[in-house]
Amino acid sequence: MSDAYCIQINETGGPEVLTKVSMEPREPGPGEALVRQSAIGLNFIDTYFRTGLYPAKLPFTPGQEGAGTVEAVGEGVENLKAGDRVAYMGSGTYATHFTGPASRMLPLPDGISEDDAAATLLKGLTAWMLLFEIKQAQPGDTALVWAPSGGVGSLIVPWATSLGVRVLAVTSTEEKAKLARDAGADEVIFSHEDVAGRVKALTGGKGVDVSYDGVGKSSAQASLDSLKPRGWWMSYGNASGAVEPLAPTELARRGSLIMTRPTLFSFLTTDEDWRRGSAALFGAMRTGTIKAHVGQTFALEEAAEAHRAIEGRGTVGSTLLRP
Repeated sequence: MSDAYCIQINETGGPEVLTKVSMEPREPGPGEALVRQSAIGLNFIDTYFRTGLYPAKLPFTPGQEGAGTVEAVGEGVENLKAGDRVAYMGSGTYATHFTGPASRMLPLPDGISEDDAAATLLKGLTAWMLLFEIKQAQPGDTALVWAPSGGVGSLIVPWATSLGVRVLAVTSTEEKAKLARDAGADEVIFSHEDVAGRVKALTGGKGVDVSYDGVGKSSAQASLDSLKPRGWWMSYGNASGAVEPLAPTELARRGSLIMTRPTLFSFLTTDEDWRRGSAALFGAMRTGTIKAHVGQTFALEEAAEAHRAIEGRGTVGSTLLRP
């Protein structure tokens, strides 16, 4: 296919290392499907592979999720056929075409577009993992949600509030504060404030049950200081850099805190995990509990500009790349 291409990394570094390269889509083998992609989700983890924070064998095509239309299926595939609309996660989605396991491709229900699926699949399943799989969010809980207007945070806030969780959101600007309130946040704290002090004031000195922290290095101390005894610190991202090493005695001293650094694919090891997670996500989308918020779109060829925008905190909601 003369128009097929991918974005490739041949050396780690800044956004300028993202290079357009012609490719020939790989024909599907047994159990696989070939998809012409219409939308590709941009995630902060893509920048970790580009910079070398997360190692990858070079040359490397970044990208973790996408959506499009099935063009061909391999031997033994019964759950999909050419023409089906699907969404999926897998390595190497910065491309016009993607070939991968058909069992991990999710047929899109009526009413959910390919744009919505590509914008929410990885982020939405991450929110599902945090809210349901690690520790079930309960009515009456109080949660600290960092970056509430970002890709994952903008889904955690409304989903958590629908479960009866009181959400205290931490953000950086008035514009993002309004988005957090519109999504259901009960209170907004600005990141330049004494976050832990504000949390204690808003909770009568008790602290929060859980901190959903995708920021990383710059938010770590405030997350720890904001938790009540036996509270949970879910550190799931490195937007400001990797968290510094922490002595376990710090958790004990603060009241037997629980810290976890989850990765989504540890919670999606079986086909049943994928079915359960996608059912919860698509169900929440169909009922309007959560909605895809595509804040910005870039041409796939402009992936470098998209990386500059997300690293510069210049994005809100989800970012899509279009082939």
